[in-house]
Amino acid sequence: MHKIKGLIGDKAFYRRLVLLVLPMILQQGISSAVNLLDNVMVGSLGTAAISGVAIVNQFFFVFHLTIFGGLAGASIFSSQYHGRGDVDGVRYAFRYKILFGLVVSTFAFFLFKVFGSNIIGLYLNKETTSAADLAATMAMAQQYLKYLVWGTFPFIITQCFSGTLRETGNTFYPMISGIISMLVNLVFNYILIFGKFGFPQMGVAGAALATLLARLVETSFISLMTYYNRADNPFIIGAFKSLKIPMDIFKNILFRGLPLLANEFIWSFSTSAVAQSYAYRGVEVLAAMNISQTISQLFNVFFFAMGNSVAIIVGQELGAGNIEGAKDLDKKIIAFNVTVTMMVGLALALAAPYVPHIYNTELEVRNLATSFLFVQAFMLPIYAFNHSTYFTLRAGGQTYITFLFDSVFAALISFPLAYFISRHTALGIITMYMIVSGADFIKGTIGFTFLRKGNWAKTIVL
Repeated sequence: MHKIKGLIGDKAFYRRLVLLVLPMILQQGISSAVNLLDNVMVGSLGTAAISGVAIVNQFFFVFHLTIFGGLAGASIFSSQYHGRGDVDGVRYAFRYKILFGLVVSTFAFFLFKVFGSNIIGLYLNKETTSAADLAATMAMAQQYLKYLVWGTFPFIITQCFSGTLRETGNTFYPMISGIISMLVNLVFNYILIFGKFGFPQMGVAGAALATLLARLVETSFISLMTYYNRADNPFIIGAFKSLKIPMDIFKNILFRGLPLLANEFIWSFSTSAVAQSYAYRGVEVLAAMNISQTISQLFNVFFFAMGNSVAIIVGQELGAGNIEGAKDLDKKIIAFNVTVTMMVGLALALAAPYVPHIYNTELEVRNLATSFLFVQAFMLPIYAFNHSTYFTLRAGGQTYITFLFDSVFAALISFPLAYFISRHTALGIITMYMIVSGADFIKGTIGFTFLRKGNWAKTIVL
């Protein structure tokens, strides 16, 4: 009983947590709802459209996670510098993000422009899909990529601004900019996909163009609001007078950040490779997976936001030197996260038989999506625990451990498992999905061992 009480916070704890996490939940919730509506609109164009968009989103998923990983090292320092009131330190971390983001975005842009069609082809299996379906899916994916590739640059600028604002306690402007962006995306999706109000009917290309417009609006809003309110965001004052970063700080961020960069790249690449193994069973599977993941995002927003709260709250406590307080808060946040996620998983299971049927696609695809959702609903609490564990280890600067915990596990366990089952067994796709997803129980056991030792909790800012 005493141990259980230690996992429950007081009113002040929950008030602090809710005030921090609610804007992120609202932003991510609206984002997921808009993504669902976008997905339904694209889905109205047929299975080839859903599959083509899903393929392109897979390698943009790798890009986005690589950016996230590259910025994560600087984010640790932003939180801890802010925790001790060092504005210059926050400014240097922000500059690091800008420099890193521009380098990676430029590389990704040319990679997708030159080799985009080759990457798309990796997801199309001639043995399980007809030539007509392959050609239609390839055409849809190429149309979607044509415009989406230009969004790499505004995406990184937004991430640099919004991430630093959150790490310094300002979650309002990132939330508002995200909401504005999503509304722009939703409206122009409708206009450009279907050719409304005199605009041309562009199909999946219209969906990509709408996303690009939304990202440009989001970047403009978040940067302008940060400058307009620079008294509340002093890190931005003089941030671009120079891009100079003291060498000791640069090396420290780089040293801590490289494992996180490698982690996110390898993890996202391995996850994308797992998706390719699912796609090996046919484009119908890819379409169903896209539908189920889009729906489940609505139910994942809570534990995703709670992961960010771990990084911010625990990171600030560590930066202030309150090691034991950080450990105590971390336990309570994780307990709250897992408990609420159990109820969210139940809600997802109840919704699973109905929501996929809003899509205009084959009954087989909708039924597959429902089955995927049942598995995701069951696994939701373990996903929440693993997500919080990752951010706990990251907050304490244990970046090499997060590398082992996250990406090495995905590369050496999840991907080989999916690859072997898809190519060398006759197991059904749902059984395959259950086995690969269930491997996360092993990951959760490893994470629990790291947390219980407690040596993750360290102050790393100088």
